[in-house]
Amino acid sequence: MASGSGLGEIEECSESPEAGPVLEDKIFVAVGKEVKESKATLLWALRDARGKKVYILHVHQQAQIIPMPMGGKFPASRLTPREVRQYRQQEREKMQQTLDEYVLICAGERVQAEKLVIERDDIEKGIVELVIQHGITNLVMGAAADKHYSKRMREPKSKKAIYVAREAQLSCCISFVCKGILICTSGASLEGTRVWMTPPSPISSPSTSSGSSIRLNTRSASLGQVGTPNRLKNSVLDFLIRSKSEGVATGMGVDTISNLSLEEARVLAMPVEGSGDRCGGMSKSNSQGSMSSTWSTIEGGVGSSPSISMERDIDCEDGSLLPLVSELENGGYFTSPSDEQEGHIDDQQVYEQLTQAMAEAEISRQEAVEELIKRHKAETDSIKAILKAKASENLYADQMKQRKDVEELLARKMQELDKVKKQQEAALEELQRAREQQSVLEMQVANSHHSAEELQVKFSEAQELLKRLQRERDKLQQERDEAIREAEELKQRNEEVSMSLNRLSDLSKFSFSEIEKATNGFDQSLKIGEGGFGKVYKGILHHTPVAIKVLHPQSLQGQSEFQQEVDVLSMIRHPNVVTLIGTCTEARSLVYEYLPNGSLEDRLVCKDNTSPLSWQTRTCIITDICSALIFLHSNKPQVVVHRDLKPANILLDANYVSKLGDFGICRLISQSSMTSYGCITDPKGTLLYMDPEFLSTGVLTEKSDVYSFGIIILRLLTGKSALGIVKEVQLALEAENLHGILDELAGDWPFVQAKQLAHLGLRCCEMNGENRPDLETEVWRLLEPMRASAAYLSSYQLRSKDPGQVPSYFICPIFMEIMQDPHVAADGYTYEAEAFRGWLANSHETSPITNDRLAHKELIPNRALKFAIQEWLHQQQ
Repeated sequence: MASGSGLGEIEECSESPEAGPVLEDKIFVAVGKEVKESKATLLWALRDARGKKVYILHVHQQAQIIPMPMGGKFPASRLTPREVRQYRQQEREKMQQTLDEYVLICAGERVQAEKLVIERDDIEKGIVELVIQHGITNLVMGAAADKHYSKRMREPKSKKAIYVAREAQLSCCISFVCKGILICTSGASLEGTRVWMTPPSPISSPSTSSGSSIRLNTRSASLGQVGTPNRLKNSVLDFLIRSKSEGVATGMGVDTISNLSLEEARVLAMPVEGSGDRCGGMSKSNSQGSMSSTWSTIEGGVGSSPSISMERDIDCEDGSLLPLVSELENGGYFTSPSDEQEGHIDDQQVYEQLTQAMAEAEISRQEAVEELIKRHKAETDSIKAILKAKASENLYADQMKQRKDVEELLARKMQELDKVKKQQEAALEELQRAREQQSVLEMQVANSHHSAEELQVKFSEAQELLKRLQRERDKLQQERDEAIREAEELKQRNEEVSMSLNRLSDLSKFSFSEIEKATNGFDQSLKIGEGGFGKVYKGILHHTPVAIKVLHPQSLQGQSEFQQEVDVLSMIRHPNVVTLIGTCTEARSLVYEYLPNGSLEDRLVCKDNTSPLSWQTRTCIITDICSALIFLHSNKPQVVVHRDLKPANILLDANYVSKLGDFGICRLISQSSMTSYGCITDPKGTLLYMDPEFLSTGVLTEKSDVYSFGIIILRLLTGKSALGIVKEVQLALEAENLHGILDELAGDWPFVQAKQLAHLGLRCCEMNGENRPDLETEVWRLLEPMRASAAYLSSYQLRSKDPGQVPSYFICPIFMEIMQDPHVAADGYTYEAEAFRGWLANSHETSPITNDRLAHKELIPNRALKFAIQEWLHQQQ
């Protein structure tokens, strides 16, 4: 028995069911965050891990004090969640790198390894949780830090190791290692408790890592020194504990050995090899030392059998213990201490006794081994039974707890059921009372039905009487309203008749014969127009050419429209409004001044192969229409809204001066019939020229004429029909392709003027009436200079025989006429001073030619160009 192992240590491990750890296919090694501290523990576990799978078990503990990059350490509660998350991520990355280093160490030892990680605040609790979750039965962990290692250490010193040994499942065998040396193991005893098993102090270092040979040396001693039963059993126990610590299975427990007889203890005191070719291993390792064993056989009383001292080597192939007697150093024969006193004993007799004793001992040993194997099996079965019993107890406890919960739940349900029953009884009582009250009420209702029928008859009679009275009242009220309305209409009619008489006094009255004579009996050759209203004839009245509109009885223009046009045209006079000369009531005819160039619609389509209108003439026509609309919208006390403004209702005289006609559906808007926006009336007119806002709301304002005016501008500019013209011009401007849609028949439009007219037409055609420009303050200021320029250039071209000879630099880019007062602008180009000031007055801040923003708005007189123009004009005259 090695020194340092005593009875106390043996008794401490006596509760363990086995003296050695249980071999498993998996080894779990708990490692820390520092590789240098846990490397020795991992290498110890890898030493006998051939063919087994190693799991690197690690509990990640998050730091509560976090260092900052700028210096200083702060608690995690004082930092922002983002900063904490960043540091936690860095911690996990560093932890994974550390575990990868452990895996590389295992790979260097040619052992397959995997990582098993959990995050917990307490490391020891995390290890216990992993043991429970994964059913770990073989765990290796550190007993203490390497710096605390000492040769006398027989139990773990680390608080974590102590906690894990105390709280881990009993089925888990834990090996505690410090500085690469096994300190102790912890396992379950037969009684279901955890015990410590301390390995013996090593006598000699193991020859190889396989542990295939074990050498046990004992000191030679006499019967009085070693042969006592207790010391012999202790020697066997010491040997078994050492065998367990070195991985050798003996097949017996401490309790079994303590009950051995003296003869069994003698047999078991001999070395027992536990794995593979152990005896052979010992014979092959004779160079490391032989085992000296001294044992005694006592068969009878004192002195009946002498003490025998011998030295033997164990070399057995089949695991049996066959003693080999070696020759003594003094000549190869045995001696006994009693030879000197009692005489010599024959060598042959001694040999026979020794052989017989050894044979008996071998038989006893084999019987003892078989018995120990049976006992070991019984102990193993008992441990399994105890574990099953504990599992049954736990299951029983869980079932009892569930039963208790179910009983409590049942009790609560019973209470609720009792409560529901009481509520049901109360409800039944209430229902009974309600039924009794219902019976009483039914009797009362039966009694009241007769009264109700009588009242119903009276109520019906009262309703009939009330309806008759209401009808009479409504009839009287209607008669009163009709009388009031007739009185108001009569009064208004009298006023209108009075006004009409006053106005018609200024108009000429023609008879039917005069109208018939003027039209040569309504000769079809004199017809100059026809529509749904009737026909228009050219005639001569009082030696004056006139246009006579004759309305037929089926005309869409009824008596009210006829009278409307007479009333309006009789009270207004304007150069751009057609003049009404007189009327003929018999023929329902209106006599107008004769306009030889017909309607603007006819001229746009070049009816009868007439010449197209030039861009100068079209500019003047646009200005004339604007002037007429300004006049009509400024009329007092009633504003005149034309409502049917279109090219067919615009007539041209001999000089292409435009005049508005056909006022049959116009509307006189007075203050009494206006809302906050205008006058509400039924939409009438030509659909393509009607204001969309007026069509949707029925509210008529002056802006409705502005919309129609915008369509006419775009038609004069492009020569296209009114359908879709707004969208087409808008797309051309956005694509900067205005030249592509200008009417080529009008001649070479000045681009600046054409662009201004296109923008003006689009503004007038805005869907929202409030966004349309004001004719007097905005439109007229833009059109008046254009008209003056167009009229001047038109007259000059008529006078000039060869207008192509005019130098291009004499022409103003805005007015397109010869400049009279040329000035240089900020863009470097020369303009007529009046034209450029008008350009700036219209809120333009860019150059008319380059369209770039002007650096300033000042003008510099170009006197040299002015003198050149004057000299050229003098030469032309």
